Order: sequence, then C-alpha cells, then structure tokens
Amino acid sequence: MKPILDYNIDDITNLLISLKQPKFRAGQIAKWLFSEQVSSFEQMTNLSKELRQMLASEYMVRSGEIVNTVICRDGTKKFLVKWPDGVQTETVLMEYHDRNTVCISTQSGCPVRCAFCASGINGLTRSLTAGEIIEQVIIAAESLGEQRLNNVVIMGMGEPFANYANVARAIKTMNADWGMNIGSRHITLSTIGIPDRIIQFAHDFPQITLAISLHAPNDKLRAELIPWAVNFPMRDILTAIDDYYEITHREVTIEYVMLDGVNSLPKHAEALAKLLRPYRINVNLINYNTVSETGHKPAHENAVNNFMEILKDRGINVHLRQSKGIDINAACGQLRNSHNQQSSQD
Repeated sequence: MKPILDYNIDDITNLLISLKQPKFRAGQIAKWLFSEQVSSFEQMTNLSKELRQMLASEYMVRSGEIVNTVICRDGTKKFLVKWPDGVQTETVLMEYHDRNTVCISTQSGCPVRCAFCASGINGLTRSLTAGEIIEQVIIAAESLGEQRLNNVVIMGMGEPFANYANVARAIKTMNADWGMNIGSRHITLSTIGIPDRIIQFAHDFPQITLAISLHAPNDKLRAELIPWAVNFPMRDILTAIDDYYEITHREVTIEYVMLDGVNSLPKHAEALAKLLRPYRINVNLINYNTVSETGHKPAHENAVNNFMEILKDRGINVHLRQSKGIDINAACGQLRNSHNQQSSQD
C-alpha cells in the first residue's frame, strides 16, 4: 500500500488521470487529506464509491501508529510514532497560553550525534518521507480537538538539511492553500547549519523562519559538541547567514543550549558576542533538558542570567526559550530510547 500523504496536488491530479477520473477531484481529495485530515478514504463523502474503493485498494491515508503517549504537568504531549518498517520517531505538542506548537522529526535517529542529545546516540536509522513528516502535524492537530494548531517547528529528531528534498516537499504541502494552509511565518526550521543548504533554503523558502544550532563560540568547542561541525567551519556558516539576510531580509535565530561548565561561562559569552556582533541575528538560549546518557547537566540559573546580561551589554538581541516537558523527558530521542530499552527488558 502506498502512503497518499506523500502526494502533492500535481501527483493527485496525475493519479486521477491514470484512473480516468475527473481532474477536479484532486482538489477535493487534497482538502480531505490536508485540511479535513480524515483517516480513511471512506470519509471522503463527495467522491464516488467506486473512486473511494479504487483509492483504498492501493493507497493508505495514514501509515504511522502511535505506540506511546506521555503527558507532562505543563500540558506538553509527546507521541512515539512507529512507521510500517518498524522505525520510530517522536512528535511533541507544546501548549502555551496563547498558541499551540508542534515539534516534528525529519529522521529516525540522527547522523549529527550531538554530544548532549539523545536523538543521535544510536546514529541514523533512516530519513522520513514527506508524508511521514506531514502526518506528525496531523497527529498533533487531532490531539488538540477543537483548538487550533498555530505553529510548526522542524527541530525534532534528525537534521532537516540532511533530508532536504523530503523536508522541502513537506513544507510546501503545509504551506499551500490546497494543503494545510499553515502560514510561512508560523513554520520554523532548525539546523546545525550547512552553508550550501542555508542559501538554497533562502531561495526556496524566504519567509520560513530559520534557526541555526551553534551551541559554542568557536570551532574547537563546537566540534566537541557537534561532531558534524568539523565539516562546516563557523566562518562558512556566518558567511551563509550574511547571504541569507541579503536574499530574504530576515534575521536568522541562533540557538545555544546552556551546558553546565561546558559552554556557559562568562568567557564563552564574551566570545559569542564578539563572534556574532557583525551579523543580523537573534540568539535563543535554551535550558538543557537533561539526557542521562550524555553526562551533561543544565547550566545553573545564575550562570544563564549572567550569560544573557553579557550578550545584552554587547548589543546582542537575546532571549531565553521557555522549557517545556521537563518531567516527561521531552528532549529529542529520549522517549524512543526509553521505550526501546523497556521493550528489550520485557
């Protein structure tokens, strides 16, 4: 069975032509899939019974199975999703007082293997398809019931720029009026920063927010925290950020996870401010959500506040990201790893 969520409006139109069905049905099917978010062809009541049966004989509407759901005291929900080949990914729904945001994965596992992250502990299993990426948004939207899903952040498991074609295809479906109709400014993509992809992304999606995970003020420390970083020197990433701004006229967000004694000292703040001052950026400091296997700990509150003040005093626009889901281990990869460990013990 083929997953039809992988299809865009042109693919659905071509499918209908091959079935000798009217092309206008493509818009109807797309609305059912991406706007109404039905779970079966039988629910597409304005299609003929014959067409519904033809579609159901070869295609499936949903391919993921939610195998575990955990809910935090602050309302954050984490879904562990298993795909037909057995690989698992995580989707996190964060509910704030004024908005609902879903954090979606683009790969099962991660090739980057950040030293503080659970996603890459066992490396990369495989990349997700566009349909699997989109289905995570639908899972989150369904769990909200009558509430509206406001934002999508592509910063779950995996490196989005290592799965660029499928991620780009999914973003187009999320954003399209025939698709999920999610506004460009309500979608954010987070990457470790691959210079060529930064430029490509600027041309392809100039209105989508781009966040780059820096996590260090110099190449040496960054390579220790992000092994892949040896392939992408900071000078190349910063040059790409400059080019990105020239193309889009939008500032990049720099993400910086605060690790106790590792990258959160005053000297790191001073170096980061000096590094970033020439560029049009915002800095998001991130309270670390502890992953026991890594040995890293979150920086103390005083250290975080001091770090922020140093950046502000040197003219850097900086914010502290609100932490969500701490009591359910909401950091990327933690639920999958704990679920698999438990399964192996049963």
